[in-house]
Amino acid sequence: MPPEEPGRITVHLDRLLEERGMTVTELAERVGVTPVNLSVLKNGRAKAVRFSTLSALCRELGCRPGDLLDYEN
Repeated sequence: MPPEEPGRITVHLDRLLEERGMTVTELAERVGVTPVNLSVLKNGRAKAVRFSTLSALCRELGCRPGDLLDYEN
């Protein structure tokens, strides 16, 4: 029996940035990652995210992890 297709994690970084009037570059500087790496996450191409990065994103965006990430079956 083949394994089930995994669900998909979606990232709501665009919406959060827009709501806060912040750019990817500004957030990247505040969090301590490169704008390229943040764009990879924003576009849903990241394979993983460190808890320290997730914590820093939530701190700077004033959100909870569930506001940033979602699971779609």
